[in-house]
Amino acid sequence: MKSLRAEHLTSGREAAHWSKPTLPEYAFIGRSNVGKSSLINMLCQIKKLARVSNTPGRTRNVEHFRVEGTLTSGRPWMLADLPGYGFAKASKAERAVWEKMIHAYLRERENLQCVFLLIDSRLEPQRNDLDMIQWLGEQGIPFRIVFTKADKISPPKVQANIAALKRELRTTWEELPPMHTTSSESRQGRDEILAFIEEVNERWGG
Repeated sequence: MKSLRAEHLTSGREAAHWSKPTLPEYAFIGRSNVGKSSLINMLCQIKKLARVSNTPGRTRNVEHFRVEGTLTSGRPWMLADLPGYGFAKASKAERAVWEKMIHAYLRERENLQCVFLLIDSRLEPQRNDLDMIQWLGEQGIPFRIVFTKADKISPPKVQANIAALKRELRTTWEELPPMHTTSSESRQGRDEILAFIEEVNERWGG
């Protein structure tokens, strides 16, 4: 399986500290401990590109990476690893700073092509996930839902939790956002996510 080339660029809480928006960019966000770093490492096939931790709230800034390649293309793109929301071993004031930073980034980052919103497939719909989905929709920010850790429970249970989220969303959404099911262990979902990124990259800049 093809590994991509990637390097860490910048880490910061303000636009002045972020990498210049010169490439198509994709942001990864989700509840604390949803498996975000593991998914990023699996997509790029680079161990420890993003730091994996069992402690929620490790990512404090917007972490930017330059990635070269997808499935068949060698075109570069940018990956943004955002702080997790929900439970974290940080003060309420600290979490408020993260929320303000995340909202500013998602609203103002001019080269942002899509947000990958990670949701733990082992869980029934969580209020903070639903709130983030609603906020992204209200802001008109393109996003896709990525269910993580699909290898941790039985396939029927995964599908039941996905179906429950869809039912919840249909109460307010006329058309559901695109969804992917992934496993960092089995690499499920890697090809379809990279194929989507490749397709968008090909349209970048006209």
